[in-house]
Amino acid sequence: MSRELSMASRREITKKFAREYAKAGKVEKSRLLDELVHATGWTRDHARRAIRAANSRKGAASQQQRKPRPRKYSYDALVVLQEVWRLSGQPSGKYLAAIMDDTLERLVRFRELGKVEPRLTPEVLNEVQSMSAATIDRYLKPHKDAAYPIALSGTKPSHILRSSVPTRTSMDAPLTTAGFLELDTVAHCGHTLKGEFLRTLTGTDPVAGWTMLRTIRNNAYVHIHGALEWMRSHAPVPVAGVDFDNGSEFMNWGVIAWADTHEIPVTRGRPYKHNDNAHVEQRNGDWVRRHAFRYRYETKHEMDLLNELWGLVMARKNYLLPCVKAVDWAHTKAGRKKRIYDAPRTPYQRLLDAGVLDTKTTDRLTREHETLNPAQITRRITQIQQQLIELAAARTQGTRPAA
Repeated sequence: MSRELSMASRREITKKFAREYAKAGKVEKSRLLDELVHATGWTRDHARRAIRAANSRKGAASQQQRKPRPRKYSYDALVVLQEVWRLSGQPSGKYLAAIMDDTLERLVRFRELGKVEPRLTPEVLNEVQSMSAATIDRYLKPHKDAAYPIALSGTKPSHILRSSVPTRTSMDAPLTTAGFLELDTVAHCGHTLKGEFLRTLTGTDPVAGWTMLRTIRNNAYVHIHGALEWMRSHAPVPVAGVDFDNGSEFMNWGVIAWADTHEIPVTRGRPYKHNDNAHVEQRNGDWVRRHAFRYRYETKHEMDLLNELWGLVMARKNYLLPCVKAVDWAHTKAGRKKRIYDAPRTPYQRLLDAGVLDTKTTDRLTREHETLNPAQITRRITQIQQQLIELAAARTQGTRPAA
C-alpha cells in the first residue's frame, strides 16, 4: 500500500494519527505507530518523528511548504564552481567532486580561471573543495542542458559467421584483465540513413575504462581495418580480445581474418541485447554523441576535425575525468536489488593500479598526464564543435523528415 501513497497522502494520514497519539497512553501509542508504519512504509523511528511533528502543523498537510534551506556556500564559490565545471568538460557532480582538487590545482597552475580568479580566496577554495557530489549537482542544475534529438542506428544485422562466433552476454562473469575491447560504430547521419556519411569507431576497455575513438569514411572493410589497426597500435596494453554487436561492419570474413592474424579472440553480443555491450554503448552517448552532436558529417575536412576532436576528448576523459565500475549487488530495505559501484577513478589511474603497463608506456602516459591543461582542451573542443556546427547544420536541417 505504501508504494501507492504520495508524500502528501502520508502527511494527511500522519496528521490523523497525531490527534490520537497526543492523547494516548504508552500501549496505545505503540499500536498507533505500528499502524502508521504499516500504512506508510516508514521505519518506526521516522514514523515517531513524523507523528510528533504533525502536531505542530497548521492546516492541511498538502498545503505545507518546506522552509527553504539556507544557502551554505557563498556566491563567489558558486561562480568558481560553474567555471571549473565548464572548463573540466561539464562532468556530473559525482565525478567532479572526485577530481576537484586535481582540477583546481591545474587550472590555478595554468592560470586558466580568468575573470573568476580574483574570487578564488582561500575561503572560497575551501568551500569549493568541500562540496559534496549532490551539492554540486544541485547548484549546477540550472546550467545543464541535456536536450538532444533522438539518434538513428546504422547497425544492420549480419547472419554470416554468426554461428561460428561465440557470444558474450551481460550475465557472464565480469572481465578482470585490462586489454579487452568492446567495439561499436556511431553513424553521423543526421536524420536519415540515406547516402554516404562518416562513422566513428568506438573501442572501450570494460576493466580500465580506457576508450579510443576514430572517425572513418564509411563502414567498408578497408576503413574498419584501418581504424582497428590504429586502435591496436595506440592501445596502452596489448589487445587481449574484441567484442562487438551483430552488425555487418564487424561480422565479415575480413575482420575475423584480421583478428586471427593478430591472435585476438573474438566474441559477439546477442541481437537486440544492448546490455551485452553496455560499456561501449555508454561511451557512444557520453563521448561521441555529446561532443559531436547529432549532425550529418560527410566530407574529408569534417573527418579530420572529428579525429582532432577525439584526440582532445580522449585526453580529457582518459586522463582527467573519473568513471565508476559496478562491483557488486546489494538489496535495499524494501528488498529491491541495487548496484554497488567503486570509488571514482580515471582510466589512467585504473591502468596504473592494475600494474599491466610496461615501464616505457608508464613513462609516456605519465608525461602526457602532467602536461594536460583542462581549460586549453575545453577551448579547443569548443572551437572544433563550432566549426562542425557551421559545416553541418544546414545539411542536417535539410535531411530532417517533414512533420
